[in-house]
Amino acid sequence: MRIKQSEFIISAVKRNQYPSDNRAEVAFVGRSNVGKSSLINSLTNRKKLAKVSQTPGKTRLVNFFLINNDFYLVDLPGYGYAKVSKSEKDTWGKTIETYLTDRDELKRIVLLVDSRHKPTGDDIMMYEWAKHFNYNVVVVATKSDKLKNSEFKKSEKLIRETLQLNKDDKLYFYSSLKKNGTEELVNNLFLEFATDID
Repeated sequence: MRIKQSEFIISAVKRNQYPSDNRAEVAFVGRSNVGKSSLINSLTNRKKLAKVSQTPGKTRLVNFFLINNDFYLVDLPGYGYAKVSKSEKDTWGKTIETYLTDRDELKRIVLLVDSRHKPTGDDIMMYEWAKHFNYNVVVVATKSDKLKNSEFKKSEKLIRETLQLNKDDKLYFYSSLKKNGTEELVNNLFLEFATDID
């Protein structure tokens, strides 16, 4: 499929601000500096759809983007950023939890981890939480352009072991800079929620 249309709909904090048109939702979540906004912009082929900042933790609300007039891509606040107050971290956590709890429209969670590093305790907690509530979870390892060819297998082994993925659990490597395999990743993440698959 091709993403032909992507538009920002709303930044929400409370449930009553979420879209209520029953379209499927695919949520992206990850650490503050994992490259979430860059990935969203790369997949949608839009330079400024999601705001990219040099300062981690820019996304503090639940941002809904309508894709191909078919389904929503949902950008959740990044977690694990050290340079904010504990009360602010708690607010972000509650914002994420409010969205993820009992959201019938949420069909898939895409957990982003940095391909260069071992997943953090926060990454593990997020993955376990999503699995506990029986969400379909796909892991995407970002910034793969920073890896040498010889490092991919080692990185995959480390991520799979740390998150305790089984052989059937999906893990994809991606570089928002190089964009290799964009169409394949788009298909793997979104195809089943699309009606126009051209």
